[in-house]
Amino acid sequence: MTDTEPGAVPPIRFADARGARLAYQDFGDGPATVLSIPPLAQNIEMAWEWPEIRMMLERFGSFARFIPFDKRGTGCSDRRGRVNDVDERVEDLRAVMDAADVASAHLFAASEGGPMAILFAATYPDRVLSLTLNGTYASLVPPDTSPDELAAIRARQATVANQWGTPDSPIVDRFAPSLATDPTFRTWHQRYERNAASTESLRELLELSLGMDVHEVLPTLEVPTLVIHRTGDRAIPISYGHELADKIPGARMAEFPGDDHFSYAGGLDDWMTEFEQFVTGTVRPRTERADSHQAQIVTLGRFDVEVGGDAVPSSAWGSRRSRQLCKRLVAARGWPVTRDELIDQLWPDEHDMAKLGARLSVQLSGVRRVLGGGVIADRQSVRLDLGEVSTDLEAFHGASDDAAIVAAYTGEFLPDDRFEDWATGVRDEARSRFVAAARRLAHRSRDKGDHVRATSLARRLVEVDRYDEDGHRLLVRSLLAADQTGDARRAHEAWALAMAELDITVPPFD
Repeated sequence: MTDTEPGAVPPIRFADARGARLAYQDFGDGPATVLSIPPLAQNIEMAWEWPEIRMMLERFGSFARFIPFDKRGTGCSDRRGRVNDVDERVEDLRAVMDAADVASAHLFAASEGGPMAILFAATYPDRVLSLTLNGTYASLVPPDTSPDELAAIRARQATVANQWGTPDSPIVDRFAPSLATDPTFRTWHQRYERNAASTESLRELLELSLGMDVHEVLPTLEVPTLVIHRTGDRAIPISYGHELADKIPGARMAEFPGDDHFSYAGGLDDWMTEFEQFVTGTVRPRTERADSHQAQIVTLGRFDVEVGGDAVPSSAWGSRRSRQLCKRLVAARGWPVTRDELIDQLWPDEHDMAKLGARLSVQLSGVRRVLGGGVIADRQSVRLDLGEVSTDLEAFHGASDDAAIVAAYTGEFLPDDRFEDWATGVRDEARSRFVAAARRLAHRSRDKGDHVRATSLARRLVEVDRYDEDGHRLLVRSLLAADQTGDARRAHEAWALAMAELDITVPPFD
């Protein structure tokens, strides 16, 4: 293991494995050693660019020595030659462990990495301290799949391969729906796909995934096993996780709410806490990395900044441009924004880049002065340092259950900037996440007979979107169930007026 400066990307190292070099990283501090088994295709170096992936990796490294690697033919590993099958990957995993001087480790396998980890644990049980299977399966194709169904699966996979790394790629929508409305993430992930695997390699990987089947070895596993799965996973249904937990002796199942397949999307704290407890026997206390003078930025419902608990007055910014610059960096959520983009936003009608570059530096100085730092900049780009600055937007996206999501959403993102293009995707993503959580929570409350809470949640739904027909219907029914007939009638009238604008007729009040 090598020490890495805080905030730096751990260096890439290579393991020699039968004529190919396998790229791996080795970082972290803790009593456990965790080896991460890769999913279909990734790039361990580029992954650090996206803030939520970085947060996940840093969390792993906070309690363990963490070793991720790229499979042969993908990411930073050698791309030449064919992609190998699952039994050959077992030997590649052993090569990485040997190169990192790891005698035994806790295996963490996500998605397509599951069968590889299962087979390794069955083959070399003395080198496996525990096995965690996150959003994965024993076999992607059920044994009773007909030839026609298999042909349809292959056709869908061919489409995925053809669209891989392009704006038409379906990966984000299916694997990270909570991030699907973020245009910055979509653009970045297209580039990530291209750097994770070539189209030809992806075709091979997808075809090989159809033939993987480790059902036979599940009953033979003798290592402690944790199965983690999100209940609404759109890529790998939770039934696959249940099957693993049922067939692996002594396996424990941990279900968490959410529709995302990617581990880093949709919140980390719930499943990561479960995993840390599983491999270390405890959960390290977590404290804020910044001191009591940390800047806190509010963007949901309004824009406010507090430093050390004191509100920052508008006059402290020096100019409107400094405030707008701060807002834009918050919207990027720790992701770098190019200096050219910031200049174009702040001075759209001016074109002397030499002078504008200097003026941008002045505005950045103003933001740093207000926040007490909190900005990381180089010659090409600028980003907010989320280790020094906290935002309600990050807290909202870090909420892991419906009640916490609803509580964290205090209004739409930067309502005074609703016509700014850079804010639209962030605003839509936050609103969609809130609406989905509030709707689920409202229906559960109504089903449990908690009509007061259902009414409150339904009101919030129609406040967010006056054309939300389900929200209107739920509000009327909840009010009626609470014997508030007068309020229910008025809610029905508001529903009818809103739907009339869309030429939709609502059911009569009864």
